[in-house]
Amino acid sequence: MALSPSTIKSANKSRRKPKRLGRGNASGKGTYSARGLKGQRSRSGGKSGGQKRGFKASLQKIPKLRGFNSPYPRKETVTLAILEKFANEKQIVNPAFLTKVGIIRTPKNGVKIVARGELKKKLKIEGCMASKNAVELIEKAGGSVKF
Repeated sequence: MALSPSTIKSANKSRRKPKRLGRGNASGKGTYSARGLKGQRSRSGGKSGGQKRGFKASLQKIPKLRGFNSPYPRKETVTLAILEKFANEKQIVNPAFLTKVGIIRTPKNGVKIVARGELKKKLKIEGCMASKNAVELIEKAGGSVKF
């Protein structure tokens, strides 16, 4: 038999059968049909009467979601200290080089160079974002930055 939406069945005993209420006293769920005696919940249409009351108070107890999560991925950050350690004099530093050396995982989200640490080597940086301080320190060391 071919498998199609009309032939799919749930596994044996995987679905619980609903209680059959109000089918006589012999069934064990007769007379009051498991609703108890009088009151709003025993009447028809009265089951959900008490649920909505006090909803606003319970809603106000939940703390507000503060802050903001950006949908854009963060750029991988590289410090000047790391560049000083891994790059050679007059080296062209680009995302491909940084990936090859193992400083960043993937150049897909972009790379940003941050001014943390010192840089004494002349480096030529291409295809990377850089902070203002980082650009100043790179140019001070005799290097250049090309975005």
